[in-house]
Amino acid sequence: MSLKAVTLALALLAITGAQADISAEQVANVVWNYFTQLSDNAKETMDQLQQSEISKQLNTLFQENLQNVNAYAGDLQKKLIPFATELHAKLTEDSEKLKEQIQRELKELRLKLSPYADEVHQQISKNIQELQQKLSPYAEELRGQVNQNADLLRQQLAPYAQELRDKLQENVEGLQAALAPYADQLQQQIDKNVEGMKDKLAPLADELKVKIDQNMEELRKSLAPYAEEVQDKLNRQIEGLSFQMKKGAEELRVKLSDNVEELRRKLGPYTEELKEKLRSDAEGLRQSLTPYVEGLSGQMDQKIEEFRQTVAPYGEAFNKQLVQKVEEMRQKLGPYAGEVEDHLSFLEKDVRDKIAAFFSTIQQIEN
Repeated sequence: MSLKAVTLALALLAITGAQADISAEQVANVVWNYFTQLSDNAKETMDQLQQSEISKQLNTLFQENLQNVNAYAGDLQKKLIPFATELHAKLTEDSEKLKEQIQRELKELRLKLSPYADEVHQQISKNIQELQQKLSPYAEELRGQVNQNADLLRQQLAPYAQELRDKLQENVEGLQAALAPYADQLQQQIDKNVEGMKDKLAPLADELKVKIDQNMEELRKSLAPYAEEVQDKLNRQIEGLSFQMKKGAEELRVKLSDNVEELRRKLGPYTEELKEKLRSDAEGLRQSLTPYVEGLSGQMDQKIEEFRQTVAPYGEAFNKQLVQKVEEMRQKLGPYAGEVEDHLSFLEKDVRDKIAAFFSTIQQIEN
């Protein structure tokens, strides 16, 4: 089995073994990543299309690990492996056909819209301006939430460093016992603030998806009078654009979550280092801890500031990305547009739709 086939198998096994209630989105990500990796090399793609052999080897891998999963997950594996393998084979076969179809549709759409080129251009330009206006508050809200949460985290952690300094200055016996609770309290405060930050940032992606749907519907309505004869082709292009934009919103959600978790990982070693120093001998404890505590607050502030500087601009960058995608559509619909290579976005949408339908069917059978 090739390395990439093994990667697919292990990825599917990991998400299946971890929980019985696998999401269609998880499987879609695995299958799509596998497809795009193989698509990078045409010869390799053809070599990997031995469906029966892939299914056999994947099943072998899963059967060896079935003792690690429950009965439901095991049954789902048996259904999922051949489905995913068959889907990949069909996708590879259909990719070039879809590319040709999209190009034909675009040519016909351009031809029908060409008498109204100026009006179409104006309508899409108007949509871009409206999109910028709608997205601007979300970029500001994201920046404000990041700044607010970073400041709150800094304020919450600062007293612990100060209390540690105060304790060190006191000439008390049992210094280790007196300082021991601070390490756990510091970690608890980090975890609490990080989770709160994630809870506040996550809903922004859902709000963006709602705005994207609204804006795409407005774009469709504004262009409908000019494309009555090819409405289905126009709708297809707008659906592809909407899919790309909402995928970008989901990627933004993941980036935000990953950066918050990265901040947790960067702050975590400070509590571990404090615990390690507290395990040293009592005589050298004060000497060891003093320089550490003196620099603790500044070092944590630096990590928090790095997080803020990295994440705060994400909103503006995302807005530019969405506006650029609408601009690309305007160029695609122009009378002098060249050939396009974005059929993969339509193919990916098909992947996710098919996998969602597969999971829906499985749930109906079980019910």
